[in-house]
Amino acid sequence: MLAVEGLQAAYGDSQVLFGIDLTIAQGEVLALLGRNGMGKTTTVRAIFGLLKPKAGRIAFEGRDLAGQPPYAIARCGLGLVPEGRQVFPTLTVEENLVATAAARFGAPRWTLATIYALFPRLAERKRNLGSQLSGGEQQMLAIGRALMTNPKLLVLDEATEGLAPLIRAEIWACLAGLKANGEAIIVIDKNVDKLIGLADRHLVIEKGRVVWSGTSAELAADGAVKDSYLHVGGKAKEAAA
Repeated sequence: MLAVEGLQAAYGDSQVLFGIDLTIAQGEVLALLGRNGMGKTTTVRAIFGLLKPKAGRIAFEGRDLAGQPPYAIARCGLGLVPEGRQVFPTLTVEENLVATAAARFGAPRWTLATIYALFPRLAERKRNLGSQLSGGEQQMLAIGRALMTNPKLLVLDEATEGLAPLIRAEIWACLAGLKANGEAIIVIDKNVDKLIGLADRHLVIEKGRVVWSGTSAELAADGAVKDSYLHVGGKAKEAAA
């Protein structure tokens, strides 16, 4: 579905990505791993046109996306759950969901009814403003809002960052259900153990380069990779809780 080749990106004179290559197939879950500031979010921003690449190719279902505006990229079938959630604070839960609703690829798989079935808590709070929700509820809303675009590929940046343990468990269960339903997903998160249980393949990004790639079984068995590139002292242990 998505093919990224030789992706380079910078913020002003500070180059962040130095030739990122990645692919994802239909129904596959791909995890982007690495410590903070290594280029994971920048990779996502470049794919979605939120940051103009310096060089490289980004193709989705054979269509060149490099240089396209974000709205055009979204219309191709990419849905983003951004870092920090970024829900509309002055709209209700239901207005947030309806605002992004689209059915560009036939009958919609995701509607208000299916989102509320996925996250009953949103149904209970559908008249509340986005600003009145807890962090966990906002993350559910951000996922629901992205799904309401009925994307072919869902991308989640920091899927469970800063959430309470019970909410994190609910989000992981949601992602497992989406995978079982055949959704293609790219996910960034610090919980390596959970990602090993969820993802089909993993890319480790270090200083703007892919330094390791492999399957969940290969990552689980490669303690050197986890120790060198993924563990960040107490934060890694906290994320695994």
